[in-house]
Amino acid sequence: YEMSASLGGSEMCIRDSLVTVDGESVHLTQVEFKIVSYLARNSGRVITYDSLISHVWGPYADDNNRILRVNMANIRRKLEKNPAEPQFILTEIGVGYRMAEDENQENE
Repeated sequence: YEMSASLGGSEMCIRDSLVTVDGESVHLTQVEFKIVSYLARNSGRVITYDSLISHVWGPYADDNNRILRVNMANIRRKLEKNPAEPQFILTEIGVGYRMAEDENQENE
């Protein structure tokens, strides 16, 4: 799987199991990578908390999204220039998360 997105002067690239931001390699845990790659494969679409939890943790998931919020905070610290104002992974309050679409993509 390969995906890249340019947003607000930053570029994120996911290739195989490697994530880079502005050319710098970013170390993500296996769980963090699962979250990021799932959101990236569905960029532009809102992924509900339940769907994301189920995809990442499978049968071990419970309905408490605290572990997801903790992982998302860690991901944003690693990927975003300003984690308080994310550009790549956006929160849809009360629903889930959405990976922003590449601003260089043409609208079809």
